[in-house]
Amino acid sequence: FSRYLENRGLKPANGGKIWNFIGDGESDEPEVLGTINMAARENLDNLILTVNCNLQRLDGPVRGNGKIIQELERSFRGAGWHVIKVIWSGEWDDLFSRDHQGILQQRMEQAVDGDYQWYSVATGKEVREHWVKDNPVLAALMQSLSDEEIRCIRRGGHDHKKLYAAFEQARSHTGKPTVILVKTIKGYSMGDTAEGHNTAHQKKQLSDKERLAIAKRLNIPLDAEGIKRADFYLPQPDSEEIRYLHQQRQQLGGYLPSREETAQCLKTPPLSDFQHVINGSGERAISTTMAFVRLLSQLIKDPNIGRYIVPIVPDEARTFGMEGLFASAGIYSHCGQRYRPVDSDQILQYREAKDGQVLQEGICETGAMASFLAAGTAYAVHQVPTIPFYVFYSIFGFQRVGDMIWACGDMRCKGFLLGGTAGRTTLNGEGLQHQDGHSQLVASTIPNMLSYDPAFGYEVAVIIRDGIDRMYAKQENIFYYLTLYNENYPMPAMPQGSEDGILQGIYCYQRANITNSLPVHLFGSGSIMTEVLKANDILSTYGIAAHIWSVTSYNELYKDAMECERWNRLSTNETSCAEPLKKAPYITQTLAEETGIVVAATDYMKAIPERLSRWIPLPFTVLGTDGYGLSESREDLRHYFEVSAEHIAFAALHSLYQQGEWSQEQLEKAALKLGINRLD
Repeated sequence: FSRYLENRGLKPANGGKIWNFIGDGESDEPEVLGTINMAARENLDNLILTVNCNLQRLDGPVRGNGKIIQELERSFRGAGWHVIKVIWSGEWDDLFSRDHQGILQQRMEQAVDGDYQWYSVATGKEVREHWVKDNPVLAALMQSLSDEEIRCIRRGGHDHKKLYAAFEQARSHTGKPTVILVKTIKGYSMGDTAEGHNTAHQKKQLSDKERLAIAKRLNIPLDAEGIKRADFYLPQPDSEEIRYLHQQRQQLGGYLPSREETAQCLKTPPLSDFQHVINGSGERAISTTMAFVRLLSQLIKDPNIGRYIVPIVPDEARTFGMEGLFASAGIYSHCGQRYRPVDSDQILQYREAKDGQVLQEGICETGAMASFLAAGTAYAVHQVPTIPFYVFYSIFGFQRVGDMIWACGDMRCKGFLLGGTAGRTTLNGEGLQHQDGHSQLVASTIPNMLSYDPAFGYEVAVIIRDGIDRMYAKQENIFYYLTLYNENYPMPAMPQGSEDGILQGIYCYQRANITNSLPVHLFGSGSIMTEVLKANDILSTYGIAAHIWSVTSYNELYKDAMECERWNRLSTNETSCAEPLKKAPYITQTLAEETGIVVAATDYMKAIPERLSRWIPLPFTVLGTDGYGLSESREDLRHYFEVSAEHIAFAALHSLYQQGEWSQEQLEKAALKLGINRLD
């Protein structure tokens, strides 16, 4: 991402290396080997990956029957990396110099990692016998070492000179990313009960005897009592070591790592800049995804923040209608475009450029999330306030890369995650693999994430504009998740006075002239709002008018309610009255003057709206999409999950029946007319 910023003129090309350290067991994570081709393809010669190959996982060998270092070497060399191996310490150099037939190296290749792990706990005599076996030439070569020397001979990762040489070579190498494969012993120097043992990771405490043995082995100059207490050894203030440490810390800018945030505050565009979205689409049917793309195109043109916008897509730009950005903003490529694209004669041609703005990661959600993380933390890492917009299939977000989204929150990442083709029933043709009915619930587990499920284009505009203001003007450490849909319907203009409710999580979209004795309130969100509006039409045939409420965020309403409960529990602020002053949740305040019944319908799990039930002062019925998806038509899916207009209308009639407003006979007739299958 640093190269991206440099090529786009957002930061100087001031060099620097990125050092990453992992264990050999961690290389089995798909995020490691699954993305190394990307580093070579992007020519990231500022990246240095150091793999500590101690041959052990938490429970046992990494490759007991194989050789993890050779395996990793093949993978990284094949991917185009520069590979440095630090296998043996300097004590082996003399042996190698006398091995003119290559017998020593041949034996090393024969021994598997399980053997090397055993050598680290065996006696010198046992190692010699197993090592030389029936090879007299090798036995003669090893004769120069005593059993004790064989037992204590080190791996390369414990030789400081070898490590220094490897790090220096990695630091100076150019043209390719570099990986350093360092062979070590797990629990090195921790004594007979831990060093090289499968239980090394679980060793939490050392006995006095073990501490004394370690101090002797490592030449730690403390007295016996200090060693038993596990005191730290501190050289004299004027010693060479302390002077060196002070010098290095001063070069690094201080004695403790610090997070510097000196990036400029951005100017938030006024809502009027998005009038083409705020005013609706008229009779033209569009999706909230299309409304977002229009908004994004406008943001990229903004003279104040446009150059900081970072669109990110994992090979799905055409799915989301974003291909127009290819020609206008360009796709970032460190080498530009060396070929003539097949669509070069078209307006919306596929265009790569060194200063391209779009990050197109291929079919790799993990890589795209890494780009989002880099862009979302650039305000602190590079002092550049980039604004990432990562658009993905909603079910491929939290479900596939949830750990990385959690890491984004932990690192105070900023930006917008946008789950496209959202909902359990809206993307109907591809079965449960693509149908998301739970990402909003998972999003609620991220403490500093604000998540919204907007139904209309103007809601998307209000939320994104407010997000830019809070994250990049007011410098709040939050980030956003919005679900977007691929269902087309006419987008209305924004009702007057609805902006605050959109951001809080709920507002009255359409207030009816209620003539029925008990008012009906229908809650809708996302594309299920279309079913809510149809349900209102159905209810009108029974002489029932309903207020329509758009719930943009059940999660934000829930967080607000929980915070109010906490405040009421802990606050000592009391009035002169007998009862202490209490805060009411926004949802409770909004419905405080309302009467009647409430039916909430969502394309997500019922648990999402159900969490608000105790703060809603009216009879509350929830309809949602619990369960797996099906490959069916959108209409049939909504009827199957009981979130169709007919089911929403029937839920309202059933609630009225429960309140004594409808008779059993009326309800059964309505069920028959609406095609509701009653249970025996």
